[in-house]
Amino acid sequence: MASVHESLYFNPMMTNGVVHANVFGIKDWVTPYKISVLALLYEMTASKISLPKRRRLNKLILPLQQGPDLPFEQFVWTVEECCPQTASAVTLRLDEMANGELRDMEHFFSTLPTPFTSFDTEAYKTSVVGLFMRHMLLAYNKLSFSQVYKLYKSLQQYYHSQEEGSLPALTFEWSDMDLASTEDTVGDRIDKDDSPLHKSELRFVTFLQVSCAIFKYLSLKPAALQEELNNMLKFNPDFAEAHYLNYLNSMRVQDIFLSAHSLLHYFDRLILSGSEGKSNGDEGYGRSLRYAALNLASLHCRFGHYQQANLALQEAIRIAQESNDHVCLQHCLSWLYTLEQMKGSDSTVLTEDSVKMAAHFCLPYLASLGIQSLVQQGATQGKTAHKLMDALKDTDILHWKHSLSELIEISLAQTTSIWRMYGKSTMSAQQAQLLLNMSSLEPVNFGVHQNNTEAFAVALCHLAELHAEQGLYRAVSEILRHLKEQFPPHTQHAKLWMLCDLKIQFERHMNEGKYHLAEPLIVAMSALDKTQGLYRKALVLKVLNRSTEAYSVLQRLQVLCDKTKCTELAIRVMLSTAELHWESSGFSTALPLLLQALALARQHHLQSLASETILHLAFTQLMLGVPEQALSVLHEAIEPVLAHGSVMDKGRALLLMARCQMDVAGFNGFVAFSADLNTLALAVDTLSEAAAYFSKLNCKERLREIHYFQALLYRTLGQNSQCNKSAMHFRLLDQELQTPAPPVSMRL
Repeated sequence: MASVHESLYFNPMMTNGVVHANVFGIKDWVTPYKISVLALLYEMTASKISLPKRRRLNKLILPLQQGPDLPFEQFVWTVEECCPQTASAVTLRLDEMANGELRDMEHFFSTLPTPFTSFDTEAYKTSVVGLFMRHMLLAYNKLSFSQVYKLYKSLQQYYHSQEEGSLPALTFEWSDMDLASTEDTVGDRIDKDDSPLHKSELRFVTFLQVSCAIFKYLSLKPAALQEELNNMLKFNPDFAEAHYLNYLNSMRVQDIFLSAHSLLHYFDRLILSGSEGKSNGDEGYGRSLRYAALNLASLHCRFGHYQQANLALQEAIRIAQESNDHVCLQHCLSWLYTLEQMKGSDSTVLTEDSVKMAAHFCLPYLASLGIQSLVQQGATQGKTAHKLMDALKDTDILHWKHSLSELIEISLAQTTSIWRMYGKSTMSAQQAQLLLNMSSLEPVNFGVHQNNTEAFAVALCHLAELHAEQGLYRAVSEILRHLKEQFPPHTQHAKLWMLCDLKIQFERHMNEGKYHLAEPLIVAMSALDKTQGLYRKALVLKVLNRSTEAYSVLQRLQVLCDKTKCTELAIRVMLSTAELHWESSGFSTALPLLLQALALARQHHLQSLASETILHLAFTQLMLGVPEQALSVLHEAIEPVLAHGSVMDKGRALLLMARCQMDVAGFNGFVAFSADLNTLALAVDTLSEAAAYFSKLNCKERLREIHYFQALLYRTLGQNSQCNKSAMHFRLLDQELQTPAPPVSMRL
């Protein structure tokens, strides 16, 4: 089972670790295609159209507004299918502007209905048409004269492209907006143009390039986007927003140096550009500055630089307080409790305050993140499952209400982790499948769903481990192959599947008795997670009979678990320490440790670990000579183990039950004069069932042990042919393994 820190880890802010602000100021701009859509809306509001045609046009509005820009000929053909009369009117309107003068386009914008006064038409301010018209008017009014002229020339090119059969330029006439030709085209214009662009216009050109790069952000590979950004920065090295995008791209590939370097460059350029008459208000560079400081804090948190993160966070709080920005302050409070969690402090009070304030300021995203963080803390503190699930259910209602798809993913992944932590493998797999089969995820590019988030990585890792526990290694390889394709090694969440892959390989080699293959994996595992690496090192040392070294490592782990309050690993350390006591026949000294582990597992409702601890207690009682009591205790754990346990746990539980049955029946090695033959026959069946489980894992050492016991039992029962068959299997496995069998009394 994955530890709490692995399975429940989510950044309580953004899942990609970045707090976004509108660092670019303008979100959209006027294009020739949007003018065509605007002309369509104008004709719809100004002319009388039959009800069926109007309905067809209304269905067409949103796809035209939100979809990609269409060539003029395709746009007219699409409208003509719904209403030929309107298509003709739109074509005529655009013909007047494209073949007329600049004042014709100016006149068109001046005659548009005002969304705040048009109560009787579709252009009312709360309608889709009204919002689009208002957006276009605001964007058009922000253009300078030179930009309006370029828009007019671009509209002409767009309209006449149908005659020339060429692709239209949909985003003004500037060829330098093409990211692939930034260095060549723009450089030539600066050198050769008789009337070079003003500095502000050059900045606007670069801004459009960055905006185009953002829209291509999810489709471009990191290396390709980095090349485009390098071209931009060669043209304008002081452009702050390009450095910010460079920081985002560096975060994608986990480039620690370049991400910090780019963010600091963004600070410098932003402060230098702040003297150009910009305000410190919500729309000025001050807003970008405080969010940049917040991103710097998150960056240091990611790298474990807690002192630097705290300093950057305090700076962001100071700037936000000066500007009275409650939203930024709320983000700061969220990162404050996140920082406390990372440092190992109890941040429950801070988190609760953050949730209350986020609800007060109507910030559902931050409120939900806070609740999810509280659920995570509750899981580690031993809260009952129904309380955690009720809290997640309440947040899910909030997510669906506000269409927060990213938080829906996190909620499902957290539910998967919680069920897994509580030992309910079936429920865990079900929640993971729900996440992977969600049909409501927002498409990002060409219908591709955004399935490269941390939530997806966590869910897939859980599925891989669940399949590995059942011995389905072919399915595991398919899941890991998909993870490697979706999250390449250099990306942000690759660490999750890397650690998962190493753990699965380690467990498989240990089950098969290939300790020489398991040992080299410890170094790689320690690089990703020090505590998990130390724990696996202790396991290898224990099976190699280096008990003193194993005990020393386990003691270090116990201190570390007490410090970090990692309950799951602490229980596993106690169980491994008890097994070391068995090797020295210290069964009575192992009992206090096992009872402490059982109390801790039940206190935190960790059913899987509680069942495993009960198996250890039953084995200890068997070795102390009370098999009846051991069998009674074993019956308490066998049902949850068979229902939710791994194949290895099922095999071990059945093997232990068979040994208890043999002792209860009075079987004593080769002599069994007063043995209960019916109970011995039942023990044979139990051993056969255990052998089926061990065969799935190719666990030859365990199979050798089972065949040994079966041969003895068959001989006692007088079944000589079965005895010879089991003895032959035992000899073949013993020759294949070429290692002495460990004393059966020393291993569960």
